[in-house]
Amino acid sequence: MARVPASETTRKRIEAMISGDGAGVDKSELVRAAARLIVEEALEEEVSDALGREFYERGAKSGAGYRNGYRLGRLKSAEGAIEYAVPQVSDRAEPFRSKIREVIGGRSEELERLAIEMYARGLSTRDIEAAFCDETGASVLSRSAVSAVTERLWADYQAFAARDLAEFEVIYLFVDGIAERLHLGQAREAVLAAWGFTVEGKKVLLGLAPGTKEDTASGRDFLRDLKNRNLCDPLLVCSDGAPGLIRALEEAFPRSLRQRCLAHKMRNLESKVPLEKWPEAKSAAWSAYTAASPRLAELLRDEFVRSYERELPTASACFLDDFAACAAHLKLPLTHRKATRTTNLLERLFGEERRRTKVIPHAFGERAVMKLMFAALLRATQSWRGIRITEFESRQLSLLRNELNEQFAALHAPAAQPINPASRSRISSTRGT
Repeated sequence: MARVPASETTRKRIEAMISGDGAGVDKSELVRAAARLIVEEALEEEVSDALGREFYERGAKSGAGYRNGYRLGRLKSAEGAIEYAVPQVSDRAEPFRSKIREVIGGRSEELERLAIEMYARGLSTRDIEAAFCDETGASVLSRSAVSAVTERLWADYQAFAARDLAEFEVIYLFVDGIAERLHLGQAREAVLAAWGFTVEGKKVLLGLAPGTKEDTASGRDFLRDLKNRNLCDPLLVCSDGAPGLIRALEEAFPRSLRQRCLAHKMRNLESKVPLEKWPEAKSAAWSAYTAASPRLAELLRDEFVRSYERELPTASACFLDDFAACAAHLKLPLTHRKATRTTNLLERLFGEERRRTKVIPHAFGERAVMKLMFAALLRATQSWRGIRITEFESRQLSLLRNELNEQFAALHAPAAQPINPASRSRISSTRGT
């Protein structure tokens, strides 16, 4: 039975995590496994260069030596200890000594950065060379070895970014964008993110990609990618009030309820109400948006308008704008409403990322910013809380799904064709016979 390189075993383990076979695995373990893969592949390429042949090739040169299994190496990192397999070489004229192991001891941060970059934006040859340089600045990996490692890691990243989303039966989908300076000297651009709750109540990250802004075209491309990867139609989609993103969501998910983020909405409303009036207006508006039922929300909506339309016409118009979307979550089970009425998750996560880019201004640039954003999401997912879905709530969701499907079918049913007089007379004569 042929021996399998240690890196192949590590790669299969990563593939199991990505495909969902490793459900419940700590996401920091994914970072450690990716760093382990980088080290193992680099060590295996170093040995191949020293022996003059690849893993499965025969015909060793005299004195070159032979592969003789592996032993365990260990590297400390912020994500915990990273254990990796060290290839051993025997029957060599001069004892083999790995230069890579001599330089990676203090490079745990660079290896973690490479692991994150591997899944966030891909790796370049320069990235690999920089991580495996000695004290003189020279790379201890040959150029051919660097290229081999880079190509394999890029293929792994592409598999991750293109993974099939059919395994996630998403019932609540959240899409939001945050403006970041992706290109030095240019205006901020939107980075779009999507996450959701599955039918099991688990919260999952679904997509992260740079766009030009929160317009229809960028949103459409982002959502099209998710749907092309078999993302199902959710029961509810939640976003902020960006008109372009709203249009893109309505086009992509016509069978879904659309929820307007109440955190964004309340901030908009606050800007149109005098400071001394805000506590009272805030209480009235929030009572309507979070009423016990859609019918009660409508009654409280009308009461708000009667109270403020003369004194605060601008605020009243803002309150009424897109009211149905603000109250869409009221059709969901009671225990799910709080978790589905805002997109605050994205802003909370990227608050830390923005703090870091202020301290490290030279980190600006698409690759660097996307790396930080992905790292924040990757680490945060391990502490994401799900929601509980009981059997009773499952029945409620099923009934809501049927109701939405019926509404969609009725809205898109073909119009009845009118019967022209000639046809009507022929029908009448036929009936007379």
